[in-house]
Amino acid sequence: MIQLHLSPEIEARLAAEAQARGLTTESYAEQLIAERTPGPEVQAGPVNRLASLEKFFDEMAAQSDKIPLLPDEAFTRESFYQDED
Repeated sequence: MIQLHLSPEIEARLAAEAQARGLTTESYAEQLIAERTPGPEVQAGPVNRLASLEKFFDEMAAQSDKIPLLPDEAFTRESFYQDED
């Protein structure tokens, strides 16, 4: 168990945010810490990160047949800045 000593101002802000979300202060603090703490796949090192990237790109490629084909003119400088007259 970890105990934190917060200034009264921070504790009041944390309690107000927790109440606004319908949570206890403790559960809201735990949620905030969990969101900012790397999960097992990040802590495991570059091999798992590479596997995650490969999975991401495989999932992207699986949907590539649904991407509409665009003419070359769609990628000209003028087409990107047509609203910048």
